This record gives sequence, structure tokens and C-alpha cells, in this order.
Amino acid sequence: MNRACAAVVCMLLALMALPVQAQTRAWLDRTDISYGESVALTIETDQPASSIDSSPLRDAFDIAGQTQQSSVEWVNGRSSRKTLLVLGLRPKAPGVLTIPALRVGSGQTAPLRLVVRPPQVQPASARSDVFVETLIDDPKPYVQQSVGVTVRLNYAIPLLSGQLDQDPPAHASMQQVGEDQRSTRELDGHHYYVIERHYLLIPESSGTLQLPGARFNGLRGSDSLNALFDDDQHPVSAASAPIQLQVRPIPPGAPQPWLPLRALDVRYLRVPTRARVGEAATVEIEMTADGASDAQLPALQLPSVSGVRVFAEPPQADTQLTDGHLRASVRRSFSLVPQQAGALTIPGPTVTWWDALAGVARTARLPAITLDVAPGFGEATPAIAPRPPLRPEPVQPGAMQTSSRNDFDWAWLAGGVGGLVVVLLGGWWRRRRAAKSAGKTDSAQSPRMESLDAALASDDLARIARVLTQQAGVAEGDLDAVHARLDDPQQRDAIGQLQAARWGSGDAQLAVRSLRAAFAGRVRWQHPKASAEALLPPLYPD
Repeated sequence: MNRACAAVVCMLLALMALPVQAQTRAWLDRTDISYGESVALTIETDQPASSIDSSPLRDAFDIAGQTQQSSVEWVNGRSSRKTLLVLGLRPKAPGVLTIPALRVGSGQTAPLRLVVRPPQVQPASARSDVFVETLIDDPKPYVQQSVGVTVRLNYAIPLLSGQLDQDPPAHASMQQVGEDQRSTRELDGHHYYVIERHYLLIPESSGTLQLPGARFNGLRGSDSLNALFDDDQHPVSAASAPIQLQVRPIPPGAPQPWLPLRALDVRYLRVPTRARVGEAATVEIEMTADGASDAQLPALQLPSVSGVRVFAEPPQADTQLTDGHLRASVRRSFSLVPQQAGALTIPGPTVTWWDALAGVARTARLPAITLDVAPGFGEATPAIAPRPPLRPEPVQPGAMQTSSRNDFDWAWLAGGVGGLVVVLLGGWWRRRRAAKSAGKTDSAQSPRMESLDAALASDDLARIARVLTQQAGVAEGDLDAVHARLDDPQQRDAIGQLQAARWGSGDAQLAVRSLRAAFAGRVRWQHPKASAEALLPPLYPD
């Protein structure tokens, strides 16, 4: 009998040591919320938290975050293990929603009911503590026309936290522009704080386009009296009414590329009137547009003209908001390098656009640039044409003494032969002297001429250009003439990169590396063609 009692007692003690089995259950912190607010779903279970399948929630909710907490308790000698998992859920649409049953290991939660009320639209009046406004700058835009959207949150009560959302419409792209701006306003004698946010809306197809209303969900603080009896936090929400836009299609015969704007202006900021061969003259142009971002504007270009090389620098672009309208500006500089002297005319840029306010096509055109190009330094001036020989005066009979014709001819003949001999001997002596000095000039440069290797080692583009023009014997800065005299394709390509780096958008470091590689050896000039065969035979043939 004693043994049986002892066995029963042991069994009871073993059962008390076993962990208490906790049921799997779930609950919501609120069952009635406004659209845009979040709700907390808490799941309590003794199953591993990693085995919770939350995929059924993703059809109707966005999971904003989750936390997990595990604990072990001993009650009357029995252990109790449980895990609390809290999920933040944000409904994707208003209505009466059902949170489905969730599988947690071998257990399952019960379905839950959640009421999501549509956001409350508060009018812009002094009776509203919080209200949201949405404004657009054009209710009837064209396809691909930029529409400025302004969302304002107005509140007259202290807000502890909150979130302002604006959903994009279907068949349109929408992005925020700039940072939120804070200000204050007076409405019917009441003071409001204002948070203003701007968006860029671009319709992608014609027809009716509905812009959803903006929503605000946050927490407000209580007044000093109520703060004594509660936690001093209350949810608050507001929304603006949706807006309908009538998007117009692209008109037939409209200019392409399609550029709908409210206004466009193109002007010269700097334009030269004089230039010199081989030297860069700078032109600066600015284009401003109302109703577009800088990414939508076409690139500023100058047309190609014979007799001048045009190097364009990278544009400087900016987009700002003025009175709810997008205003973009683009500035670009061009370096004009004339290649010949004289008058030079370069047509101005032309931009074709569509006036969205008047509904007509327009063209912005700048006047042509006229340059008076002077010869480059060191260029040879045109030789003055020799005057024709004076005609000898006719000799009157009896004006000179009579003499023998034979004596006159022989005297002039003797003098001519003697002079010819002297000239030929002098030319032969100069040719021999030049031939002896030719080898020296080919192998060594003038002591006053800077070394090209030293210039390349300095990384100074202007210095490299100066040495190359000196060695080529052309005007300083006339790299086109240097390019024409070079015989090596790699060296000519390096000269082109040097010009682009000095006057255009080329990479200076890349140009220096190309120059060092191309001119590592000697400079390869083009050899002059053999001169035409002499008209007279040599005086002293070999």
C-alpha cells in the first residue's frame, strides 16, 4: 500500500514539472481606425516564432514592422513558456476587413474583424483643428505636360507625430520636388502652422485623371486639464478631397520633339564680337522654362559652321518652385575657335515648343553671332604684289651721242655675264652652308625652345600647347595647324583631346595621358614634297 501511494505522489510531481501548454491566440489594439493609420496585431503562442506564416496578411495590409518577446514563468512549480509577436499593419484600402487565421506551428489564431473608415475631409475653415489642402496649377494639362501639385497640412493644435501621404494616380508619374517648407498663416482670426510639400505630376495618357486626396495621420496632445486624466496622446487624421484632371492629347501637327510649356525664354549672357585665329572666344546662353523640370528641356546647341570649331561645356541646370509652378533654367558655355581670319557668322540656337496656355506652337530663336576674326599671332601677312616695271622712256633722236652699236652690245654683254657668275657662285656657297647646318637643326632644337618632355611632365595644358605650336613653327595657340602638320594618327588624336580638354568638356587628365603616350618618342611631322625640277641645269654638274 505504501508503495502504491509513493508511485502516485511521484507521478503527480512529474506532471507538475511539465510546462503549462499555452493556447495560441491573437488580438488587435484597436478595431476601428481611419484609413492611413496603423494597427498593432499581437500574437501569443508557445510555438517557435519563426514558424508564424504572415503571408495571408500581405493581400490587404502592408507590414510596417514587427517586434518579438519571449519569456518563461514558473507557477506553482510548473513552467510556462510563451512568445509575444507584435506586427504593425497598415490597411491598403478603407472598408470592413478581416484578418485571416494565421498558422503558428501546430496552432492557429482566430480571424479578427477590423473597420477602416475613409479619411475625413475637413474644409479649410477656422472650425477645423487639422485640415489638408491639395492644389494643382493646371486642371487641363496636355499629355506629358508637367503639373505642379501642392499639398498643405494646416494644424492649430500641437502635434506629437504624424505622417503626410499622397498616393500617385493611375497612368501618370509623380515624384516629390524639394524639401518640406514650414510657415504660418491666419484664417478667420485663427493661427495655423503649415507644412507644404510639392510634387511633379506628368500624365502619360489623355482622358480623365483622378488624383487621390492627400492624407494625414498623427498623434495630438491633450490640453492641460485632460492631461491629468489620460496619457496625453490622441490619434488625429485629416484628408483632402480627390481632384479630377482632364488630360488633353497631343494636337495634330504639333512640333516634335513634343515640349508643352507655359513659357520659354532663351537669351545670350555673353557673346563676343571679336576673335583671333587659334584662340577661344566664349559664348554663354541661358534658357528658362515655366512648367517643366530641367530634365525635360532640350540640350542647348550651336550649329556647325565652316571655319570655326565649337566646343560645348557641360550644362548647369536648376529647377525651382515659384508660386506653385515649376521653373527650370539651363546655362551652357561654348568655346569658339576660329580657323581662318575674316568675318564669321554663326547662326543662333533655335528651340521649338508648344504654348500650353495659348494652345499654339512657338519658336524661340536667338540672332546670329558675328565675329570679326583677326589673324593669329605669328601668322605671315599677305605679301604685297610687286609693281610692274616702269616702261623706259623713248629715246629721242639726237638726245644722246652717237656711238658704235657693236661697242654698246659687247659692253652690256660682258657686264651681264660677270654679274651672272657672281650670283651663281653666291647661291652655290649659301646652299653648301645650309646643307651643313641642316643636320644640326634636325638633331637639336633651338636653345630658346622649351622641351616637349618638360611640358608634358608639368600637366599644364596651355604650356603643352605653346611648346607644340613653337616646334611646328605656327602661331601660338593654333593647334589646328599643328594637327595638320602631324603625320602620326595617334599624335593627331592626342591633339584633338588636348583641344577638347582646353575648350570643351574633355577630361584634362585623360588628355595628358594620351599626349604622353603619343609623344613618347619623337614628333612625327609630315615631310614636304620634293620640289619641282629646276628649270635650268646646274651650273656645275657632277
